[in-house]
Amino acid sequence: MKIVVALGGNALGKTLNEQMQAVKVTARAVADLIEEGHDVALTHGNGPQVGHIDRAMSALCHEDREVEHTPLSMCVAMSQAYIGYDLQNALREELTARGIHKPVATVVTQVLVDADDPAMSHPTKPIGKFMSEHEALLLRARSGYQVAEDAGRGWRRVVPSPKPRKIVELDAIRASILDGSAVICCGGGGIPVKRVGNFLKGVSAVIDKDYASALLADSIGADMLLILTAVEKVAVHFRQKDERALDRMSVDQARAYIESGEFAPGSMLEKVQAAVEFVTGHSERAAVITDLVTASRAVCGETGTRLYQP
Repeated sequence: MKIVVALGGNALGKTLNEQMQAVKVTARAVADLIEEGHDVALTHGNGPQVGHIDRAMSALCHEDREVEHTPLSMCVAMSQAYIGYDLQNALREELTARGIHKPVATVVTQVLVDADDPAMSHPTKPIGKFMSEHEALLLRARSGYQVAEDAGRGWRRVVPSPKPRKIVELDAIRASILDGSAVICCGGGGIPVKRVGNFLKGVSAVIDKDYASALLADSIGADMLLILTAVEKVAVHFRQKDERALDRMSVDQARAYIESGEFAPGSMLEKVQAAVEFVTGHSERAAVITDLVTASRAVCGETGTRLYQP
C-alpha cells in the first residue's frame, strides 16, 4: 500500500534537542510501516521551527544593517532542510538496524499557490513559540506582526496560509517512490511560490501541511493518507463531559461535524478537512487520523479514526 504520512508537531518536538529525541521515536513508527511492506512518503509541519528561524534572522538583520531581510519563504526552505536532515538520518539508522536497506531522501519542495488567494489578506496560520497575551501584543507593537490566540494554548504570531494548488517537484517525488525510496517532502506544507513568467517567486506565507499532504496523496495516487497528531482518535464534544471518540466517520458525517463547529481551527479542523478532501469521490481510499505510537495499528484498522467515502 502507498501511504502518505503527515507528521504532526509532536513528532518533531519544539527545540533542536527535543527534535533530535523525537525523530528517533518517529523513525521507529515509520520503519514499522516500511517493514510491513508499505511505500511511504513523509510530510511534516514546521510551525515552531519556521518561527524560530524567522525571529533569528530578523534579530540578525536588526543587529547588522548589512544583513538583508530573509523572506519567510526562505525560512520555510531552511526548516525543510534541517528537519529533513534529522528525519532522514534517524529513519535510515532505524531501517539499517532492522536489516532493511532502503534509500531515504529529502526533497526540498515548492508548492504553487494563488497570489490572489483571499487567505493572503487574512493571516491565520500560527508559527513560532507560544506567548502570553502581553508578550504577543508587545511583539505586534514592536514588529508589526499579526498575533492571535491559538486553540486555548497561548498566543502566537499568525501568517497567511493559502491553499496549495500544485506540487512543483511532484515528478521527482513520484520517481523516487517508484525507485523504492522513502521520501520526505512538502515539509511545512511546502515552500509557497507563485509563477512569474518562467520564474517561481516565494510568497510570504506558510501552507497548512495537512492540506499539502492531501494534495500530495491525491497527486501520487496514494491508497491512504495517515495524519499523525497528539490524540489516538478524533473526538466530538472535545473536553466536555459527553466527549466521544470516533472510530469511523463518513465524508457526510465529517462535513456535518465541521459545519456544526465540532473541530477547532488550527488544531483538528484542518486535519479533518484534509482527510475529507482526499477521500471524497474515492471509495477505494482511506484517511486515518491517529497518534504516532499507534500508527501501524491504525493502518490495520485496529484504532484511530478512519474517514471514508461510502
